[in-house]
Amino acid sequence: MIFHGLKSEVPHLQYFYVWNFNKRKRFIGLIIISMVTFFILIAKPLTTFLKNEDKPAVLLKGSSSEKNIALTFNISWGEKRLNKIIDVLKHYDVQATFFISGEWAERHPEELKLIKENQHEIGMLGYRYKNYVEQDIDQVRKDLLYAREVFKKLDLEDVNLLRAPSGQFNKEIIELARSLNYEIVHWSVNTYDWKRPGVDEIVQRTLNETENGDIILMHASDDAKQTVKALDIILPALLDRDFKFISIPELINQVNMEKELIE
Repeated sequence: MIFHGLKSEVPHLQYFYVWNFNKRKRFIGLIIISMVTFFILIAKPLTTFLKNEDKPAVLLKGSSSEKNIALTFNISWGEKRLNKIIDVLKHYDVQATFFISGEWAERHPEELKLIKENQHEIGMLGYRYKNYVEQDIDQVRKDLLYAREVFKKLDLEDVNLLRAPSGQFNKEIIELARSLNYEIVHWSVNTYDWKRPGVDEIVQRTLNETENGDIILMHASDDAKQTVKALDIILPALLDRDFKFISIPELINQVNMEKELIE
């Protein structure tokens, strides 16, 4: 069982801390840990946890003091939606970060070139889009290392942003990713656009939930049939609210700068 617990409430910075418990009998232990954590949080600044190598973190959100947000897209199959999404982003002069699988990158060199030419940031979804939590850790390592080789062959040697396929991870996966110098990036606003709930619902959910520092998740795969129309409404609305779209690396740099100031 996977617990996505302890969402930080520190101003300027939010992370997930993840523990993996394999037996229900440990439920009582979880309660005890939660109580201890509560009292520790009262006694010490949460930045203490950020320094603790035993509790590796996943980036969920950036600074809450600046009106900066990051727009991200997952793409692991198909190419029908990407061109139009790029066109909408270009029209509103918005930079995004695209998380792509190595398998998709191999099959779609022209689409990959389009992302790069429009100066959007690129992150990785591993090689094959398959839930890491359901795999042996050695298999996950092989997937990540193979994806790295594929990306290098495609002139993407400096990709160090990783999003876990399906968004699921545990402590073991996080530690592996960090040992390979990857920064795991999650999200704080999920549009659920791949479910095709309707353009209005995608728009309203995004506009209602987006705040300073948020990382918005959308999709550029073929099943995201309502994303382009929703995006054409969402982008001007957020820009009218004075939000500035920045890349994930910019968001991380800002977080790191503020962390240094806090320390």
